[in-house]
Amino acid sequence: MINLGVNIDHIATIRQARGTSYPDPLDAVPVCMAGGAGSITAHLREDRRHIQDHDIERLAAIDGLHLNMEMGATDEMVAICERLKPAACCLVPEKREELTTEGGLDVVGHQERLTGIVGRLSAAGVRVSMFIDPIPAQIRASREIGAAVVELHTGHYANLTGEAQAKELMALTEGAKLARELGLIVHAGHGLTVENTPAICAIPEVEELNIGHAIIADAVFKGLHQAVADFRAVMVR
Repeated sequence: MINLGVNIDHIATIRQARGTSYPDPLDAVPVCMAGGAGSITAHLREDRRHIQDHDIERLAAIDGLHLNMEMGATDEMVAICERLKPAACCLVPEKREELTTEGGLDVVGHQERLTGIVGRLSAAGVRVSMFIDPIPAQIRASREIGAAVVELHTGHYANLTGEAQAKELMALTEGAKLARELGLIVHAGHGLTVENTPAICAIPEVEELNIGHAIIADAVFKGLHQAVADFRAVMVR
């Protein structure tokens, strides 16, 4: 069974748009779990545009919650992650001007620095994932630096159609196979919707999908529990 990790960032986005105390993203946790989620993802960005420090601190304090902390590979975020000790973290590239994460992390180009970061977080008991494009060199570098997991970036696949999308799907399929052969756990995420998720679920090596924007968007019209349940149903089929 593929695990569904629900990213609750955009509940915080709605809150921050008005500067109110609501909606509280923590209120989403029991709803998401009841709908079929197995874990919760939250991205504490450098600019704090949605999730805030008090959000990630309270999430990390929930007993039994498998929290996946998305974060940039910065000294500040590493220190926070070491202190809070979430079950897992996912290192992602981050630029202030971007609307959302635009691509995978360049592990090859920052291998020495990332080796140190992975070592520190692993020593703190945090399972470390690298958010990367399905490029063989990036997958191999992720294994070399000691990461336990790779999360394959599905954003390009989600934004393409026709033959181009099929080609990207093949790259994801081959990347997942290589990662498994190297002993890495394989996750996937970004840009996934109810319509384009089934093809990713069909990749045998994928053990987890992390989905946020589409679930929160669907929740506007049918409620959060149903939005999560609909993704869970597609993944089961």
